[in-house]
Amino acid sequence: MRYADGSVDEERRIALIDLLDRVLSGGVVITGDITLSIAEIDLVRISLRALISSISTLSLPGVDVPVPRGAREGS
Repeated sequence: MRYADGSVDEERRIALIDLLDRVLSGGVVITGDITLSIAEIDLVRISLRALISSISTLSLPGVDVPVPRGAREGS
């Protein structure tokens, strides 16, 4: 929270850092779909997927990151 004098609530800042640490240590997947259409006719459909995690979490033994169909490895 920002006060009138410009100072920031220290508890909220710490909470945001803790939240970011938890997200990066465990990871989070964000998905979404976008459809572009004209006159109720779908022209383009885009599926979006994003994995947000720290590199150290992804490099742990037993963590398998799925590769989407059609994706080429090594590119």
